[in-house]
Amino acid sequence: MIPMTLSQVADVTGGILHPPEAASVIVDADVVTDSRQARPGSLYIARVGESRDGHDFLAAARDGGAVAALTTRLAPEVPGLPVIVVDDVQAGFAALARAVVDARPDLLVVGITGSSGKTSTKDLLGIVLGHAGPTIAPEGSFNSEVGVPLTVCRVRPDTRFLIVEMGARGIGHVRYLAQMAPPRIGVVLNVGSAHVGEFGSRAAIATAKAELIEALPQDGVAVLNADDPAVRAMAQHTRARVVLVGEAPDAVVRAEDVRVDSGGRPRFTLHTPAGSVPVTLALVGRHHVGNALAVVAVALEAGLALPEIVAALADAGPVSRWRMEVTERVDGVTVVNDAYNANPESMRAALTALADLGAGTADRPPRHTWAVLGTMLELGADADAEHAGVGAAAVAAGIDELVVVGETAAGIAQGASAPGANGIRVHLVGDPQAAAELLEQHLRPGDVVLFKSSRDAGLRWLGELVAAPEGEH
Repeated sequence: MIPMTLSQVADVTGGILHPPEAASVIVDADVVTDSRQARPGSLYIARVGESRDGHDFLAAARDGGAVAALTTRLAPEVPGLPVIVVDDVQAGFAALARAVVDARPDLLVVGITGSSGKTSTKDLLGIVLGHAGPTIAPEGSFNSEVGVPLTVCRVRPDTRFLIVEMGARGIGHVRYLAQMAPPRIGVVLNVGSAHVGEFGSRAAIATAKAELIEALPQDGVAVLNADDPAVRAMAQHTRARVVLVGEAPDAVVRAEDVRVDSGGRPRFTLHTPAGSVPVTLALVGRHHVGNALAVVAVALEAGLALPEIVAALADAGPVSRWRMEVTERVDGVTVVNDAYNANPESMRAALTALADLGAGTADRPPRHTWAVLGTMLELGADADAEHAGVGAAAVAAGIDELVVVGETAAGIAQGASAPGANGIRVHLVGDPQAAAELLEQHLRPGDVVLFKSSRDAGLRWLGELVAAPEGEH
């Protein structure tokens, strides 16, 4: 974090410092919510979660080197650790994040939201902007009311770019996050079905995502996906300048002649106001084309030259775990672990990528493809139909083997077994262990296997197991 005295932290959070004699102590390391991550110079945020009270770990934070804690009560039982007492720890944490941004008026803040692709896009953008100056991007999927201030508080005096991933589970969530870290550039990738069970409709999801665009200043820039009608329509909700990206003819940053190589990596011709150039991505999956276009638009607005952007894109591989994570086993089996999370749109994108990896080329015969799919959560009343639709998509993509894991995902098997669904073998198994046993028996050298599900289904761990070298299972 940018160095702040405990007196300054108390002022911006509206808290009371105990003891007052600690006013000149400086916080100059990471702000943490996990006492195990505390180190000399840290500020520990004592959050109260569903199952744990952060106040129970004050001593551990002190022992790790934290110089103070943000709390809702005094802690006389933890000598040597000053505390800043506030009425609401989350409100104080949010105020601290906003103070960090306000202290750096030259900082370029980029907000990213969308139903899918946020994490991959912020990872890609972090790599590209990092070529131009010190850049802070969220770790993993830090996109909540806790993850955003944790990211913001990593800003240092020399930070030039701050990327903020903004998730939402309801109306007002993105607006709240944008108040913590007011963006000058806002990116909306898409409006899909993720969390539709909580929002109630895709229209409500679009309203929530548009809150990022509404938060932009008049001299800001809204980067909108021209290929998604719900996102394109957000142009009317902002006073900022709009830059459309996509494959639509009127996109300012546009991809043409999109194709995928034998390794599943997209190639395309990029058209921008700065010129037209060929682009090759290091990431697997055609769906990354849209993510890359958003990155190009932001990078151009940030002042990077087009050749520099294209070179960075060509070298940028995966950063966050379990997002199209490709492992080549020594026996020739290719494992694609994309099981961090799932919704109908990301399921279809992953199936397309699997089909591309399995497609034959002039110098290679087609490969046998396996889709190991688990449940998609938070789809509400549409859950059955959406799962069946994914099964049908697996058939349409030409996948050879479909392994459906768990009864809650059984609709996928039903969709793939509908009349006319020829050419695919469907296996319905009860749990990841059964799936592992099936794959161990039937995977052959040269096969390609995809793992995809919502996080709580646990398929990301199954993907790691299958990808592990022989003897490390």
